[in-house]
Amino acid sequence: MPETSARSARPFRSVLYIPASKERALEKAQGLRTDAIIFDLEDAVAPDEKVAARTILKQCLITGGYGQRAQIIRINGSDTIWGMDDLESLAAIGPEAILLPKVNSADDIAAVAAYLDTIPAAQETRVWAMMETPLGILNASAIAAAPRMAGFIMGTNDLAKDLGSRTRGAMHFALQSCLTAARAHGIVCIDGVYNAFKDEDGLHAECIEARDWGMDGKTLIHPAQLEIANQVFSPSDAEIDLARRQIEAYDAAIARGEAVAVVDGKIVENLHVETARATLAKAEAIAELEQQ
Repeated sequence: MPETSARSARPFRSVLYIPASKERALEKAQGLRTDAIIFDLEDAVAPDEKVAARTILKQCLITGGYGQRAQIIRINGSDTIWGMDDLESLAAIGPEAILLPKVNSADDIAAVAAYLDTIPAAQETRVWAMMETPLGILNASAIAAAPRMAGFIMGTNDLAKDLGSRTRGAMHFALQSCLTAARAHGIVCIDGVYNAFKDEDGLHAECIEARDWGMDGKTLIHPAQLEIANQVFSPSDAEIDLARRQIEAYDAAIARGEAVAVVDGKIVENLHVETARATLAKAEAIAELEQQ
């Protein structure tokens, strides 16, 4: 199984929820410019449709057609009548990732990881956690370090409900705690959804805030939100140009026996070069993904 100690350059700028019960939406998603898809068996599926949705999704994933997009399945919780059946049915086909709702502790992850260990087809399957409960936020570091962990998805709607909060600002501690835990353990962290999908200015502002904090991308509820998320979380032409110049200047300084360089009047040290190389790697990964 891949190591969890380092994030790859794989882009997660846009992570779109798709209801697993909607066959037309599942088909349409194959042509959308989203970096990742969350195939949702939980909140987006009505109780009387959940069994049928599981069957529809399983066949859809076997058939394929999603290219290099990350494919993440959100199953129902273990405290529901559908959760274990979701896990057993879909683990059998070796999915890329399973997303657990309402994760409270590392034990929640460890239990699923232990089950996946027994399934030959699922040896490469990773686990993601919905971070959407107060207890989960307080246990973020332990959850991030749990077996098979690959990423956090911030569940800001459920979190706001549990906290009794009315503003995004009230959730900054929770969001930044999870981001810090994710970085400490080398996993991805994706910001929560923006509910007003027709409010482009509001989405743009929230994406910029999340990007500037260091989030890898944003979860989305409608294809109309894809363009903004992809644009905000992509390195700009100016950032790519600066990254290249920083690397060139630093390499030249090292060749002269110097430890630092100067670019645009600012010191460039090794840590800046690491960031520059990550920027270029992300830009290359995005270009490759968009060529499909």
